[in-house]
Amino acid sequence: MRKLLTLILCVVAMPMLADGKYFGGDISLLPSYVSHGAKYLATDGTPIDAPLPYFGEQGMNAMRVRLFVNPENAPSDHKGQGVVQDLEYVKALGKQIKDAGMALMLDFHYSDTWADPVKQWTPQAWADLNDDQLYDKIYTYTKDVLQQMKAAGATPDFIQTGNEISYGMLWGRSTDPTSQLKKVYTNSDANWPRFTTLLKRAIEACREECPNAQVVIHTERVANVNVLKAFYQKMKDYSVDYDIIGLSYYPYYHGTLNTLNNALTQMESSYPDKKIMIVEVGYYHDWQPSGVDYDLSATYPINGEGQKAFTLALIDILNNHANVNGMFWWFMEANEYGLDWNTQRVTDNWYNAGLFDNQTGKAEPALYVLKNFMNESVGITEYPRIPMPVGDAYSLDGRRIDTSVKNLPPGIYIINGKKSVVR
Repeated sequence: MRKLLTLILCVVAMPMLADGKYFGGDISLLPSYVSHGAKYLATDGTPIDAPLPYFGEQGMNAMRVRLFVNPENAPSDHKGQGVVQDLEYVKALGKQIKDAGMALMLDFHYSDTWADPVKQWTPQAWADLNDDQLYDKIYTYTKDVLQQMKAAGATPDFIQTGNEISYGMLWGRSTDPTSQLKKVYTNSDANWPRFTTLLKRAIEACREECPNAQVVIHTERVANVNVLKAFYQKMKDYSVDYDIIGLSYYPYYHGTLNTLNNALTQMESSYPDKKIMIVEVGYYHDWQPSGVDYDLSATYPINGEGQKAFTLALIDILNNHANVNGMFWWFMEANEYGLDWNTQRVTDNWYNAGLFDNQTGKAEPALYVLKNFMNESVGITEYPRIPMPVGDAYSLDGRRIDTSVKNLPPGIYIINGKKSVVR
C-alpha cells in the first residue's frame, strides 16, 4: 500500500499533459514588457496582474525562450527588435516558467543576434576560431549554459540546438564575404560534415547535462517540402541524434494552411519515428505589413476575429496529424499598452501578430482558443440545417461564409468561434 501511495503521489505531482501535447508561446520579451510597465488585460478589461500564471490558467503548459551568446554585440536595430536575452536573463525567465509548472523549451541561437535562414553569424567571441576549435566551443558553451540553467532551477525540457538552421549555422563574420561559402544546401554534399559535426557536439552536451530533455532540430522550409524532407534526410544520413522536428510556419511567408497540411503529411510519412512541433507560428490581428509574401486577409481578416479564425483552422489541421505534439505562438506577449515610448519602449516597432492589442492591452480572442490544441474533439455544437446561426462563420479550410445565406450544406464549420456541425 505504501508503494502504491508513493506512486500515486508522484503521478499527481507531475504535469498532466493531454496526450503528451504541449502548447504555449515564445515569451522571450515578457520580462522586458513587465519591467517597463506594460499593462496586460483580459478581453473584458480585467487587469492581468501576473501574465505567466494567467497563461497557465488558459491551459498553456509550455513556453519557449531564445538565448543569444552576447546580445550586447548585436546591431542596434536588432536590439530594437528584441535581441536582449543573455544567459542571466534566460535563467531568471526559465525559472519563472518552471516554477509556474510549465515545460521549458530553450532556443539556442549560437549567435550574438538573430539566427535565421539568412543570418547565422558566428558570435564575435568565436569569430576567429577554426572549425576544430568551433566543435569544442559549441560543446563547452552548450554544456556550461545547461549547467547554469540547472543550477538556477530552470532545467530545459526541450532544447533547440540552433534556430531555423535550414542552411546551416556558424557561418563566420557577417562582414566576411567568404562566410557564405559555409552554407549547406540539400542538393550538395558541401559543408554537411562540418554542419552536422557542430550539431552532434551541441547535442552531445545536451545528452550529458539534460538526459531527460528532448532535442529539437528547427527549420522553416514548409513552403518547399522537397527541400524540407531532404534536410531531415541529411540528418539521418549523418546520424544526427535528435528527437523532434521543429518547424516555423507563418502563413504570410509560407502560404495557406493547405501548404502546411501537405508538409506535415509528407514529413509524417517520411519520418514516422519523429514527433513534430510547430515551434513558431503567428498571424496578424491588426495592420499587416505590405511586404508579406502571401495576403490571406480575404480568408482571415486582419482583426481579432480573423486571427481567431486562423487559429481555429490551424489547430484543426494540427490535430489531424498524430505526430504533431507541440505548438508555440511566436512573440505572443507583444504589448505596447501602458508604455511611454519616449523613455520606456521595449521595441522600436509594434508587432501586431502577438496575442494582445498594442493599443488597449486587451487579450485577443485567439488567446482563449489555443487550448483546443489539447483536445481533438473540441466541443462540437450541432445545428439544424435551417436556419443558419447568426454570426461569423468559416469553413474548415478558412473560407468566410456569407451569413446572409439561409441554408448551409451539411458539414463542419467554425460558427461564432466554435466547431459546429450543420446537418
